[in-house]
Amino acid sequence: MNTIGNILAAWIITVASVLSVQAGEPAEPSAWRAGTAKAKIPPEQPFWQAGFASRTKPAEGTLHDLWIKVLAIEDSQKQKAIVLTSDILGFPKSLSDSVCDQVEKQYGVPRSRILLSSSHTHSGPVLSGSLVTVYPMDEKQWAIADKYTRNLEQTIVRAVGEAMAGMAPATLAVGTGTCGLAGNRRNNKESEAAKMIAEKRPFKGPSDHSVPVLAVRGADDRLLAVLFLYACHNSALCDYNYSGDYAGFAQIALEERHPETLAMFAMGCGADQNVFPRRTVELCQENGKELADSVDAVLAKPMKAVAPSLRAEFEAIDLPFDGELKMERLQADAAKTDHTGRWAKAMIQRIADLKAQGKELPKSYPAYPIQVWRLGADQLWIVLGGEVVVDHALSLKAKHGADAWVFGYANDVMSYIPSARVWKEGGYESGAFNVYGIAAERWCPDIETRIAEAVQRLVQRVRGNP
Repeated sequence: MNTIGNILAAWIITVASVLSVQAGEPAEPSAWRAGTAKAKIPPEQPFWQAGFASRTKPAEGTLHDLWIKVLAIEDSQKQKAIVLTSDILGFPKSLSDSVCDQVEKQYGVPRSRILLSSSHTHSGPVLSGSLVTVYPMDEKQWAIADKYTRNLEQTIVRAVGEAMAGMAPATLAVGTGTCGLAGNRRNNKESEAAKMIAEKRPFKGPSDHSVPVLAVRGADDRLLAVLFLYACHNSALCDYNYSGDYAGFAQIALEERHPETLAMFAMGCGADQNVFPRRTVELCQENGKELADSVDAVLAKPMKAVAPSLRAEFEAIDLPFDGELKMERLQADAAKTDHTGRWAKAMIQRIADLKAQGKELPKSYPAYPIQVWRLGADQLWIVLGGEVVVDHALSLKAKHGADAWVFGYANDVMSYIPSARVWKEGGYESGAFNVYGIAAERWCPDIETRIAEAVQRLVQRVRGNP
């Protein structure tokens, strides 16, 4: 073959390789390295469940096991990252900070490359440092919660080490499906949901029905792990049994269908979304199966291969409060016997303690976590703390690409995070500060803009345009 022929043949091979990756065929097995680990996190003894202020006693049993699951990945530049999913209501900042400090010290993974996601199950154990005025727990119950939280931290750090020790050549691929479980709970009455579904009437209000899926396969093409997101409150059950709720059943279904696979659920921006209908174990199982079906539908089709590179950025921004707590209101609320009364009493005491020190209540939340990853050439993961309403995901996808993944409930869950629309409308999802124990009236009116601007900064950095 002449020189021109050799050049042409090489060009054809190169183009064919690029097209095959774009079509979703697997990348080189040695491109990525990945490892997985999981650990059960059942309480040693039953105590209070997190999520509902209406519960009046500790848990009585377990519907199915609770887990933390870890995916460790390493790109072609030997840069490691950790993705953790968990059957807990949310990571309090104290726990998140401690876990990340230990992982960085022991394994050399920087904060920007550690993603701590919670499923927001309302049937997991209470953690210390979170929603401390919501539950009518006595000192004995809080001591159990404190011990459980310390053990959970140690379990997480060990599991991260196991996942990293087991890393081997792997491929990563992504795809997106849909699932219609979620309905906006601000715009639809639960009592009318079953009739609306039977009559095939769509739910009102914004929702995000996308199901982003990451498939991790070994060198032998065996499915090692599947990570998937969905934006819907994980609160279908309100009984006295520990469980991962509908997301737990979805993971169980996937692992039964793929016995050697680790199924990992991460919550999207589902703060104002509920599964309809709900409330029974049977419905919860059906909903979990429906979500698992959506994931399997993605796995059954060609998926987009992810090139072996990962860039990560992390920033903790200052989020101001708006308005001041009025002593008159606190004193009136303190007469109540529910969680509002406990919060008001705690705030009155806090104000008195600060005044004795010559200090005032904070004017902002100083460390709202925002994380952005770029996997391969263009796959964006936007990771937000708190209970984020769906508007954030919809607007961020509109700006940064429909294929962007937008996580909520990650790294620190300190309160609800409203959009500009929800802030103006008010209501529970506009903050719920008296649930989370925040000593303020509400968030600043431009909270959505502040978060979006911070995301923009981090996106520019991971795309190489600081």
